[in-house]
Amino acid sequence: AAVMAAEQSEALGLATPCEMDEIGEMSLRSNDFLSGGCMAIGVKRIEFKLEVGRLETENGIQIVLADEISPDNCRLWDHDTHEKMDKDRFRRDLGGLVDAYSEIARRLGLSLS
Repeated sequence: AAVMAAEQSEALGLATPCEMDEIGEMSLRSNDFLSGGCMAIGVKRIEFKLEVGRLETENGIQIVLADEISPDNCRLWDHDTHEKMDKDRFRRDLGGLVDAYSEIARRLGLSLS
């Protein structure tokens, strides 16, 4: 699927092959970072999405991550119980969305006050 996405992006003029290589490398680095970070707080990162964009700088065009990483765009499960701690709580009418997001924040050592 990644090859098809690269071909489609090039055909539509959305990204050059060089930019697609950069996006691929950025995705792998993000995956490594997120996997380690989630493991450290007892969370399984099932999947995530990245949005990227182009930023015009003095040195030319730069590919940048253009989206936040949050329970809204990741699937996060408790490592031991497999309890969903992401937007699926809302999608599947499981309730407890705020509690789940607050628990992720607490595990990350973030204050919500």
